[in-house]
Amino acid sequence: MAAATTKLLLSDLASTVKSVPSNYIRPISDRPNLTEVQISDGSIPLVDLQVKNHGIPETIINNMLTIARAFFKLPESERLKSYSDDPSKSTRLSTSFNVNTEKISNWRDYLRLHCYPLQDYMHEWPSNPPSFRYNYVRGLVLRLPEAISESKHGQHMALNYCPPCPQPDLTYGLPGHTDPNLITVLLQDDVPGLQVLRNGKWLPVSPIPNTFIVNIGDQMQVLSNDLYKSVLHRALVNCDKERISIPRFYCPSPDAVIAPAKDLIDERHLAFYKNFTYAEYYQKFWNRGLAAEGCLDLFEVSTA
Repeated sequence: MAAATTKLLLSDLASTVKSVPSNYIRPISDRPNLTEVQISDGSIPLVDLQVKNHGIPETIINNMLTIARAFFKLPESERLKSYSDDPSKSTRLSTSFNVNTEKISNWRDYLRLHCYPLQDYMHEWPSNPPSFRYNYVRGLVLRLPEAISESKHGQHMALNYCPPCPQPDLTYGLPGHTDPNLITVLLQDDVPGLQVLRNGKWLPVSPIPNTFIVNIGDQMQVLSNDLYKSVLHRALVNCDKERISIPRFYCPSPDAVIAPAKDLIDERHLAFYKNFTYAEYYQKFWNRGLAAEGCLDLFEVSTA
């Protein structure tokens, strides 16, 4: 077992170690157990849909993945220009999840970008590789339903990078969790790793070229009063290949009050969740980190 590292970024550590450093090793009861993984039958019932006819040219999608990979291959000094462990920063490079509070690290680096309204944030994005901003602006043309796209909301994007791991059975890219936002639109490269939980078994979601995966998040579960469930998912790593994934998170505005839709509540159908602002919810989610699968339980209506 390797000692814990002092490198800020995993991408500058991974190629130098032959075993997983101690701060990445999960307890035995919390490690990826591949015997619990169900063989995929080609369907993904807990992922809401895969979007293939989305109108974004395949060249743009390939460029987004290529540029993401190129960013994480930049010299350490160049990448560290974007580094911050301050979650309030709208553009930042970091590692794992919440390095300030977590006890066990995750095998990933990530670049987080705010991207709506685009003109407010694009100037903060990395300027290296030189085509970074151009390619990611072109990749943001995926349209949402009108009711969402015209409402006051936030959009964040993450570029996740999981380098090859010498002992992938000891750690995760990200452990099992639900997303705190409303909807997540995910682009992944051709390296498997994403899994969703179905009937107590983890089900691989095999990459399909030129396709986006759309997941329901916690806010949709609250708005629907549990008619729709947020998707519990995790990311595994492997010892042979790096993996890139690019989720785009659609969120309520911070001051939006979230509650079950009034039309779903009556004398026979009680609200399962109390009212809260999205800012309150996200703060709880961030503080709890990925030590738990989510934080919906903190906002449930008490039945006592």
